[in-house]
Amino acid sequence: MTVMLVVSGVLLFISAVLICYRVFGGPNSLDRLVGVDALLAIGICGLAVWAVYSRDTTVVPAIVALALVGFIGSVSVARFRVRDEQ
Repeated sequence: MTVMLVVSGVLLFISAVLICYRVFGGPNSLDRLVGVDALLAIGICGLAVWAVYSRDTTVVPAIVALALVGFIGSVSVARFRVRDEQ
């Protein structure tokens, strides 16, 4: 069980590093928005892996709150986004 949690943590870290490349080097603002949203999802997954590892359920409300904030943020930015100049 511990090996699987470590492997999932390492894979989450690798994917976060790859997504940071998209956030910092994205060609337009919509790519950056998707990257930030994916980083938030990876953070939520990391908290879930930590909750399973530590057998502590007190982080579950934080996971739910982060999911709601990520959804509201993505919808609001997508709604009021101005087209990029090309």
